[in-house]
Amino acid sequence: MCTNNLKMLIVGFDEAGRGPLAGPVAAACTILGDDFPIEILNDSKKLSEKKRDSAEIIIKENACWGIGLVDQKIIDRINILEASMLAMKIAYEQMIEKLPMWLSKNNINDYVLSGITDGTRCPEVPIECRAEPKADGKYYSVMAASILAKTCRDKIMVEMDKKYPQYGYAKHKGYPTKDHKEVCRRIGPSPIQRLTFKY
Repeated sequence: MCTNNLKMLIVGFDEAGRGPLAGPVAAACTILGDDFPIEILNDSKKLSEKKRDSAEIIIKENACWGIGLVDQKIIDRINILEASMLAMKIAYEQMIEKLPMWLSKNNINDYVLSGITDGTRCPEVPIECRAEPKADGKYYSVMAASILAKTCRDKIMVEMDKKYPQYGYAKHKGYPTKDHKEVCRRIGPSPIQRLTFKY
């Protein structure tokens, strides 16, 4: 069998929401084609909200992607690191379902998948994968994953703000700001609070 045309496809993984005191952890994985406009990408934390939202649309239209969410109840039960890995696994499984159609669209027949995840640990996925700190600033597929994870989670927290407006989720997205900690101590945790985290 000739393998000269075997194409290496990099599956980038990243998460958003390990540090907050409330809400889910979100993870995403992406594969980018050769013609993807990489100039729109960066570590999601270095992009403005407007640029992230614009990039999200382009990524979803052109990449093969998946998003996984793990809620605060599971985070409290299995811890945030395990929940992040689970969210990445869910994202991978969602992405794999879309892969055949994406491969056909991009005229790719022979390929191998290789994963890169931002951080120090890889999710349990059935491909070769390596973990690398700050990968979200080095590899385009990881940058794209970081953008999808963050935009997804931010939108969820804005919706949660409508349900629980006294907590200010639209402003701080559940992160441990002074105001967030104070309101939790004053009126108690909201239904989406991570109860195992320090306040």
